[in-house]
Amino acid sequence: MSEAQQDDQPMMTAMRQEEFGGPEVLHEVQVPRPQPGVSEILIRVHAAGVNPTDWKHRSGRRFLGEPPYTLGWDVSGVVEAVGIGVTLHAPGDEVIGMLPYPHGAGSHAEYVVGPARAFVPKPASVDHVQGAAIPLAALTAWQCLVDVADVSAGDRVLIHAAAGGVGHLAVQIAKALGAYVVGTASSPKHDLLRELGADELIDYRTADFAAEAKDVDVVLDTLGGDTQLRSLETLRPGGILVSTVPFPVEGRDEAAQRLGVRAASMIVEADQAGMRAIAELVEDGQLRAVIAETFPLAEAARAHEAGETNRTTGKLVLTMEDGEARQA
Repeated sequence: MSEAQQDDQPMMTAMRQEEFGGPEVLHEVQVPRPQPGVSEILIRVHAAGVNPTDWKHRSGRRFLGEPPYTLGWDVSGVVEAVGIGVTLHAPGDEVIGMLPYPHGAGSHAEYVVGPARAFVPKPASVDHVQGAAIPLAALTAWQCLVDVADVSAGDRVLIHAAAGGVGHLAVQIAKALGAYVVGTASSPKHDLLRELGADELIDYRTADFAAEAKDVDVVLDTLGGDTQLRSLETLRPGGILVSTVPFPVEGRDEAAQRLGVRAASMIVEADQAGMRAIAELVEDGQLRAVIAETFPLAEAARAHEAGETNRTTGKLVLTMEDGEARQA
């Protein structure tokens, strides 16, 4: 695009990377503001979640191919414009949602375009920081527990990394479904998890979860590796392990078959029906994101650094406006 063309087109700030690498490859740049196409909406982003998949893509360990690109899938903001055929949303509506994964990335910017049906009205009871923290992680938990595992009242559910971004939302979703929830987390995080509804907690640093957790109906695994194999031992016959790690550890499926249990790997998808159910839980006070920290868009690299310590409790969020920034 020539300079003359850029002068005629509205611009926006985005966090962009031109190469794979550490957080230092993220740079604040000016790029043309996107325009909504057929069945799409343009959203003025107020806040955007940061998830492990962001830093994995930044370093070249996922699915987007070669940079340049702008990361980010979680969105909470205000509809700026709508494309042809859109009837669900109108300019001025506050919405939350997840851009199609993986190739719809781009929410770490002032504006983003996405399919109208990937978004739902933002629950009035929460701000944009909460709205941005919820979609990808909550949809991951919802699709694992509801769509794949079909959790129902009375089921025993073991959730690994229960204080993490997906984990702490999965605890609340499982409780809303009527399950008995067992979580693994370090002991300093146990009080928070009890507050969120966990029935039983195992400190993975001092206890063997495979020995402590028995007769489990569903395991939600976000860790992979040997955790998958050991988790199979906790399942009752017919139980299921659902992992968010795309590639199973070697021997997992054979071990599951031998033990008479099931194992599945899933990748989150944009899902309006799931988002509507999640938004209802939020509005009813049954689901909230724990906000570990917020960062202005220009400090996205710091958010990646914080996330890559693997010590974060809850969610990290980027904010586009000073008024949205806060720390909890």
